Amino acid sequence: MKTEDGDTKMDYKDTLNLPQTDFPMKANLVQREPEVLAAWEAEDIYQRIREASKGRPKYVFHDGPPYANGHIHMGHALNKVLKDFIVRIMTMKGFDATFVPGWDCHGLPIEHQVGKELKSKKQDLGKNEVRKLCREYAARFVDIQKEEFKRLGVFADWDKPYLTMSFGYEGTIVREFLKFLESGMVYKGLKPVHWCTHCRTALAEAEVEYADHNSPSIYVKFAVKSEWKNQIDGVDAKKASFVIWTTTPWTLPANLAVCLHPDFEYTAVEIAGEQYIVAAERLSALILEWDVTDYKVLGKCAGKDLEGVVCQHPFIDRESPVILGDHVTLEQGTGCVHTAPGHGQEDYIVGLKYGLDTYNPVDDGGVFKPEVEFFGGQFVMKANPEIIKKLEELGKLIHQDRVDHSYPHCWRCRTPIIFRATAQWFISMDDKGLRQKALAEIDKTRWVPHWGRDRIYGMIENRPDWCVSRQRAWGVPITVFTCVQCDTTLTDMEAYEPVVAAVEKEGADCWFEKDVKDLLPAGTKCACGSAEFKKEMDILDVWFDSGVSHAAVLEPDPNLQWPADLYLEGSDQHRGWFHSSLLESVATRGAAPYKTVLTHGYVVDGKGKKMSKSAGNVIAPQKIIDQYGAEILRLWVASENYREDIRISHEILKRLTEAYRKIRNTFRFLLGNLSDFDPKTDRVPVDEMEEIDHYILHRFKKVNERIQKAFEEYEFHVFYHTFYNFCIVDLSAFYLDILKDRIYTYPKTSHGRRSGQTAMYDLLKGMAQMMAPILSFTADEVWKYMPDDGSKTESVHLSVFPDLAGVTFSDELATKWERIKELKGEVSKALELRRREKVIGHSLDASVHLAAPEPMRPLLESESDSLKYIFIVSEVELVPQLDGDPYQSDVIEGLKIGVQPAPGKKCERCWNYFVEAEASGDHPGICQRCATHLESAKA
Repeated sequence: MKTEDGDTKMDYKDTLNLPQTDFPMKANLVQREPEVLAAWEAEDIYQRIREASKGRPKYVFHDGPPYANGHIHMGHALNKVLKDFIVRIMTMKGFDATFVPGWDCHGLPIEHQVGKELKSKKQDLGKNEVRKLCREYAARFVDIQKEEFKRLGVFADWDKPYLTMSFGYEGTIVREFLKFLESGMVYKGLKPVHWCTHCRTALAEAEVEYADHNSPSIYVKFAVKSEWKNQIDGVDAKKASFVIWTTTPWTLPANLAVCLHPDFEYTAVEIAGEQYIVAAERLSALILEWDVTDYKVLGKCAGKDLEGVVCQHPFIDRESPVILGDHVTLEQGTGCVHTAPGHGQEDYIVGLKYGLDTYNPVDDGGVFKPEVEFFGGQFVMKANPEIIKKLEELGKLIHQDRVDHSYPHCWRCRTPIIFRATAQWFISMDDKGLRQKALAEIDKTRWVPHWGRDRIYGMIENRPDWCVSRQRAWGVPITVFTCVQCDTTLTDMEAYEPVVAAVEKEGADCWFEKDVKDLLPAGTKCACGSAEFKKEMDILDVWFDSGVSHAAVLEPDPNLQWPADLYLEGSDQHRGWFHSSLLESVATRGAAPYKTVLTHGYVVDGKGKKMSKSAGNVIAPQKIIDQYGAEILRLWVASENYREDIRISHEILKRLTEAYRKIRNTFRFLLGNLSDFDPKTDRVPVDEMEEIDHYILHRFKKVNERIQKAFEEYEFHVFYHTFYNFCIVDLSAFYLDILKDRIYTYPKTSHGRRSGQTAMYDLLKGMAQMMAPILSFTADEVWKYMPDDGSKTESVHLSVFPDLAGVTFSDELATKWERIKELKGEVSKALELRRREKVIGHSLDASVHLAAPEPMRPLLESESDSLKYIFIVSEVELVPQLDGDPYQSDVIEGLKIGVQPAPGKKCERCWNYFVEAEASGDHPGICQRCATHLESAKA
């Protein structure tokens, strides 16, 4: 700088070692991330990781296939990013960890979308034409979703995904189904199943969702028809009726019995000249609901004493006998259960016991068949008010109301479904012990969170036989031949080998396109001697398709192995993919296909509400990426406890963006102060470092241990909070704050400065590796700017986690520095108070007096020369006591802190205050310490 007389005067600030780095201050993630993705693709980084991992122990994660029927949503993004975290973590732990992505390509979701696009034209197309369009639709969205997943920064074998519609996969589906057929687990039976009248197909348990629904609630009289045997004294058979309660009046035409619990007590009550038989425990609630004030209890008996009483159907000329069943409860209704074996699982089971017909008077579209008296041709739901009206006309209705309750809906079209008996193909849960074997395997599996075990255990324990047939076009056919003459299923497995070969070569379309004679070997005959067969035209449940993925993907690939180490999906998959995979694998291989199963919750909005288009609270992943970048979305996944429902909103994302900025700035500081550091030549051995430098590496080692444990427990939110706090609390607010003086004012090659740079380099490298699985874009960027110590791989993603075994630090010294860090925090509070009061400006303007409790004084005295640099003040004085109004710590008992302006003048180089006596003769504007450093730098 120039003086007034033109002489050059040294600006001592020019001698500071200020940070120099090309690492950009601003992230510009939206612009920068596509460049990084392009570089990863050009470098073929995933395959290079695969090559580098060869020979390591395998860790097999198996990807559950999403449906290829639309753009990805936030649930997809959460799911795929979590999977990416785990595969990257296991890779950096030193495992050979692969990510083979997959897509579920068959079934109603895709057929439904194709139907919407075709509209009325669908009616003019044959099954094979519809299948062709479904295949094209699925292929289109596989490509779309693939690019959307790649934009999230997910590393996977995107060029070789598995598709359930590939010919090889379809062949596996057929082969696996035939194993069930060969074992005798598959049968065709007439029994009630979930049925969607809109989609006109049977549904599995996993395809049913429950939602609120408003239904009629009616109490109906079933008059006693048979001779009364005085089971209950005072009952007149001509006046007596059993009373049932139902919320599905449309099932009454199919009623064949009234069911009681054998052990419940039943009572007869006289009301207005009529006698009603109900469960004694329900009487008081019923009287209240029916608004009855005048009634007379006649007598009581056990339910088992009423077995065999015959009632008259309320509006059809048909008898309804009284039967017994343990499924009857007293939670609602009358304790007398209307029983229609064609419309309910429990009704069906008790009906088998009593030889009742599995009667179903409803067609595929939910319309009563023409022969149904009074209501033929009516849609069942629309028939409800007509049935109630008929009951009123005949005097059979006691009471009616409306009730809101949870009711099953089709998961795809959201239409209320019905139970309807149809001929379907089933896999038996009990004939070959599948249920018990599956339950045993559940207990051998690790479930994360632990409640996942109880959830799937209860589902397997109580589920009915698996209905695997669907009345749709797009899927893998149930490859079964049936004898035309005797209706027996062909079980000769050799006869099915040409079918498997044809599907593997030509795809499942061949089943629908070819005649039976072209699929069966010549000369194939049934046991009855007939050579004439027909083929089944239903398709398999798509959950069977995805359930065989362990066989189609894990077993044939030499880079994988069976069983998988991990399955990871949303919590709805306890009834879906986890469920079907377990049953398929246990039935065919005797064991579960996975060792660990991890589940995550649903994505909800900032208020915890479910996202829906109608509510206007949906946030698409692409919108977040376009506004914030994929890195912020990845940070969001890491910051939340995904085991519960996960909230997302723009407010949350803005907070995470600020957190990301602070993390990035920490790396920028580290990189900026290593611009003149060569780790190959300038390193200081750990045991020769300044104590605080050694301490921060010790802290980092502890942080690393905590994060590695969190990774093992899949607790990524622990990573986020631990890593963020280390950046902000341990580094920015403590270590780096203190280190600035040494880095900026010491001679470049001095031991003190190189010691700090060594610590910063080890932190930089280790932290980049630690965050690489989570903040993958940023870690990659940091790595490229980082000095090379000779072991630096081309990409951080080709490295492994840091080995900090050589960092040792005594417990005594660790405790000492933890105490100093705590003390610095209290001094900072006192300084801030005086800054607000305008007593000081910068902290270096301050002189600090400490009156410490006796146990702390030896520590302070041992560090008396360095305390002012630790607190970043110009003077620290230890005093026995403080008068006036000092700051009193509520963290360290007995600590008082006085803050006042520092005496002397401000050093033009380091900004510490010094008294004139400390000034340098040659450099009057700077302190003696800086003068010494300057002279040392000349040497």
